[in-house]
Amino acid sequence: MDTLTDERLEREFKVTEKVLNNIKIKIKKGNKNYKHAIKFLDTAKRYYEDAKYFKNKNDRASAFGALNYAFGWLDAGKEIGLFEERK
Repeated sequence: MDTLTDERLEREFKVTEKVLNNIKIKIKKGNKNYKHAIKFLDTAKRYYEDAKYFKNKNDRASAFGALNYAFGWLDAGKEIGLFEERK
């Protein structure tokens, strides 16, 4: 039984895209961790782009996995104080 439906995958795309569009780097450029914030954000964006690639190839499992990695990088960045979501 395949529980990864198109609807669920689309929902995950929307959630991840919303966070990507509303995330901002919380720390200043001079902060020693600014380069890490840039790396976290870049990695999340790359995983999101990978997810779109896999979706276009009808590889839902890989798309879902890439979305989870993207969201994980964003969530980790928020947790350690690199990011905040715009209000």
